[in-house]
Order: sequence, then structure tokens, then C-alpha cells
Amino acid sequence: MYKIMALDIGTKRIGIALSDYLLILANGHSYIARQPESKSIEEILKIAKENNVKKIVAGIPYNMDGTEGSQAQDCKEFASKITGYEIIFEDERLTSDTAEENLRERKIDFRKEKGLVDIESARLILEQHLAKVTK
Repeated sequence: MYKIMALDIGTKRIGIALSDYLLILANGHSYIARQPESKSIEEILKIAKENNVKKIVAGIPYNMDGTEGSQAQDCKEFASKITGYEIIFEDERLTSDTAEENLRERKIDFRKEKGLVDIESARLILEQHLAKVTK
């Protein structure tokens, strides 16, 4: 049995979410600083190992017309540096907006703690991926 990890890769922070062992539930885990990059990759690998992760889903912020912009290319480049795991790319358009809306509905003030949005975004990316693979 294994888990799937999802990453919301931003320019400042990376949100992390983990599935359960049944690959049904997506749970927010944590967020880490993006810089220095070697340290953030080391932390991702540590969390993956501690949680028996087999696959990593990286959210890719495609443009609204489906093309790849500079941010999508940056996310793919970062994800390519994570070794030892199957990397899956998942379209993450509008997840930050949905994440903020979800947090507002739960009356969680994220304005002072932007990492909460990154965690929720990673959870949404993972939820979207799990919905596809468990059909």
C-alpha cells in the first residue's frame, strides 16, 4: 500500500497534500519554502519517504486557453528535479481561487498565512487526480 503526494508549486511556497492508503481521500499536509531549491526538494523527498509515497502529482498552471506559460514551464522544471518517484502532471487552473473560497467558507483567515492557500490548493489538485484514477 502506498500514498500519492500532490504539490502546488509556487514561486515562494510549495503546498503539499497526501492521499490516504485507499487513494480515496486528499488531505492537506504542509507547505514549505521554495528557496533554496535544493532544500525544498530534500524536504519533499523526506516527506514522501516518511509517508510511503509512490507517485507525486505536480499541479501545472496552464493558461486559460490550455497553453503553457512561463509559470507552467517553471513548475515542470522544478518537478523534473524530484527523483525516485513517478511524477504526474495535473492541470491546476483556478485552484488558488477555489482554495481561497473553501477557506473563506470554513471561516479560516488565510490573509496572514498564505501557506494555507497553498496547502488547500495541493489538496484540490490531489482530489482532482484521485477522482480520475479511482473511476
